[in-house]
Amino acid sequence: MARTDAIVLGAGIVGVSVALHLVKRGLAVALVDRGGAGEETSYGNAGIIEGNTIFPAAFPTDLAALMRIALKRAPEANYHLSFLPQVVPWLMAFRRASRPQRLIETAHAMRPLFARAVGEHETLMQETGASRYLRKNGWLKLYRSAGSFAALKPEFEFAAQLGIPLEALDVDGACALEPSLAPVFRHAVFWPQAASLSDPLAVTRAYAARFAALGGVTLKGDARSLHRAGQYWRVETDAGALDAEAAVVALGPWTPDVLGPLGIRLPLGIKRGYHRHYTAQGNAALSRPVLDNDAGYLITPMAQGIRLTTGIELAARDAAPTPVQFDRLMPKLRELFPLGARVDEKTWLGSRPCFPDSRPVIGRAPGEAGLWLAFGHAHWGLTLGPATGRLISEMMTGATPFCDPAPYGAERF
Repeated sequence: MARTDAIVLGAGIVGVSVALHLVKRGLAVALVDRGGAGEETSYGNAGIIEGNTIFPAAFPTDLAALMRIALKRAPEANYHLSFLPQVVPWLMAFRRASRPQRLIETAHAMRPLFARAVGEHETLMQETGASRYLRKNGWLKLYRSAGSFAALKPEFEFAAQLGIPLEALDVDGACALEPSLAPVFRHAVFWPQAASLSDPLAVTRAYAARFAALGGVTLKGDARSLHRAGQYWRVETDAGALDAEAAVVALGPWTPDVLGPLGIRLPLGIKRGYHRHYTAQGNAALSRPVLDNDAGYLITPMAQGIRLTTGIELAARDAAPTPVQFDRLMPKLRELFPLGARVDEKTWLGSRPCFPDSRPVIGRAPGEAGLWLAFGHAHWGLTLGPATGRLISEMMTGATPFCDPAPYGAERF
């Protein structure tokens, strides 16, 4: 029977970051996943490290937007009708958490993690030789209507209170940053402190390689086999059973598959999303992520081409793909940017693990000694992976956490 100090289940950006921080603190650590590092949800993201994030995504209040979504005409959201009965309780909780005062509370609670996001990534990138994938040239958000731009006033005011810089730009100012954009929008906001990655998968793999270089062990195994074996947690791997006094579940949208049999049920929801890669026509180029807010998509330059990411889809995690949002958004995208040919044959689909209050769970599992949780990062798994790894490693080793972990505890549910 093999034994180690800690088992980390899940080799996405969060799990890899947790494992790396634990091994840096002197623990013997095994990272267990059914696949390779960063190949699931961590691969298919916009590559943005959102240190500037203030308010989370909120339940829409505009009646016209709600009607577009209900009628399945909105590019920013889609849903499976058969899934609605299952997701309605989560949606109602999400709606309550979207009230203005609750959003302010969430913004304060999440600020310590976001404030460390870029710096924690930079530290790991310097250690792993991954700095070449980092762009520190901000990101640009475009608004086609005066109303959607005017709705940003509370965010601007809160950013000023927190000292987070932003630049409200006219069309000419935005096109000066990205000359290949067509002037089909009315307003723009540039967030200079945001960073982005040209290859999130390569960064996650670099962190995993550093973990291995420091003595960490990576094994293939079935996380669903996790169970108590006396005083230890045991998981079955291709190398046999593995025991540890501590286990960290960092499986993103698959976490309920492990926690459910243990009697731990938390209100995790799933927001699915898609991406495709394209070339640009002629000499057109993109130097940073660009969000077309009112049209519900984002484009960003990646090593694989220009990545186009969709808004959300409410559907069962394992349901068949239905990438209908591309048909709704492509006309708007081609108005804005001279997109060329597709460079990938298959549309990528991933699932974002989201709690209704838009906070992750980071900390001890309720009622289970030695079991720790690090999941539910919603749209910010890439952003908050290293900060989460540092925080939970400090908690597990008895060090003073860099911030109060209470707002992220599972006990809040």
